[in-house]
Amino acid sequence: MPFKPEHIRHFHTLASLQPPRMARVIAWILSVAIGIIAILLFIVPWVQTSAGTGQVIALSPLDRVQPITALVPGRVEKWFVQDGQVVAKGDKIALLVDNDPNLIARLQAERAQVAAEVASVQQAIAVAQLDVNRSAQLFSEGLIARRDYEATQIKVAEQQAKLAESRAKLNRADLALNRQSALLVTAPRDGRIQSINAVAGATLVTAGSQLAMLAPETPARVIELMIDGRDIALVRPGRTVRLAFEGWPAIQFSGWPSVAQGMFDGRVRSIDPSAQATGLFRVIVEEAPGKAPWPAAAYVRVGAKVRGWIQMETVPLGYELWRQLNDFPLEFRRPAQESEAGYPSVATSKDQGK
Repeated sequence: MPFKPEHIRHFHTLASLQPPRMARVIAWILSVAIGIIAILLFIVPWVQTSAGTGQVIALSPLDRVQPITALVPGRVEKWFVQDGQVVAKGDKIALLVDNDPNLIARLQAERAQVAAEVASVQQAIAVAQLDVNRSAQLFSEGLIARRDYEATQIKVAEQQAKLAESRAKLNRADLALNRQSALLVTAPRDGRIQSINAVAGATLVTAGSQLAMLAPETPARVIELMIDGRDIALVRPGRTVRLAFEGWPAIQFSGWPSVAQGMFDGRVRSIDPSAQATGLFRVIVEEAPGKAPWPAAAYVRVGAKVRGWIQMETVPLGYELWRQLNDFPLEFRRPAQESEAGYPSVATSKDQGK
């Protein structure tokens, strides 16, 4: 039987029942809150970001930590530095000695012998040249045969070949002596000795063996961030990056950059064309011009960990929640919008490649 409103009058107990006042208040509050939230989801802006982790590195390869190696084989006899010591370019690092203590004397004797051989051959060439001159005069007068004249020329050529061979031996002897002068290892540039990797007096080293690590004091710093391959296609040089340095207190709101505290600004400098072994892409970030400078090198050293958020497009908050729940990629900027914003578009880059 269908229910009609007048039927309720026959049920006096049911008609006297009313929902509690608190329940009505809560229902109104929930209704208003849901309405406000729904409106906010459509009007509140949210900045999409591509997050990544990385570290501080030196921009120039010459400013990165570099090994100091032995140029010749030998044994470490003496160290002139200690861990953490500041050195200037050309300062002594270590002294190597050859396993044969008489090697220098023998090399010098060998060089002296080769030098005497060179002088002897030069003298023989001078004498042979005199024979060529005399033979030429006698041949012009018809007193000797052509064969005798040509024999003197051949003798000069043979002596010149011997001279070239002797000079090659002399060069090899000089090279061996010069290599022994490399037994004194010096600093290739200004910096600080980060670690020493050999023990004096007991370590035999070969050419190329690592003796110590040298770290420059104040390199020009940049940051390398590792970004997921799903987002890397939308990252462009010049994009703003928000950075949180390791050990530096910060509060980050990725969607509202103006609310964040303790964050620093960066700018995308370059993107690697291929992925790393982990499948992530490396993005180089430099300091953003006109913004607050990064912490000094004494507080954020090379190798310090960094977390970064590359700022992308601004979308409604509701759309961002929907995207996150569905695990969709970031908003794609159309080619016309890319050109207006000053970023190279995909179509433009393709046309230029042609």
